[in-house]
Amino acid sequence: MSRSPRRPRAVIDADHLGRLESLAEAASAGLPQVAEPLLSKLATARVVPASRMPGDVVTLNSALTYRDDIRGREQEITLAWPEDADISQGAVSVLTPIGVALLGLPVGASVTWTTRNGQERALTVLRLGVAPVAA
Repeated sequence: MSRSPRRPRAVIDADHLGRLESLAEAASAGLPQVAEPLLSKLATARVVPASRMPGDVVTLNSALTYRDDIRGREQEITLAWPEDADISQGAVSVLTPIGVALLGLPVGASVTWTTRNGQERALTVLRLGVAPVAA
């Protein structure tokens, strides 16, 4: 039996906490497969003021590169608020299974998550970049 890596404790920007909780609660009826993991992550996260957010942690508007550990492919995305999400531009909503999985992870962390169709996936955060500034 293989050991799965220990899930790292998420670090959440205190400025985002209230809005993230509201989004998860609002989504709980229609998207419980996303809302429940998000609420669980927020309940156990280390919440820090924006001025003390570690620079190597995925947060909203973070541009990042991750590796799909099953397929071996690298992907560049920006973690976005739902209204800013646009998959054709690489902006992934925090209200998606992968968005929830990535939120609060430090560079180098690996995590498993379940897609909306029930497939288990694994990814590793490789690096953070600079997100483009919205016009």
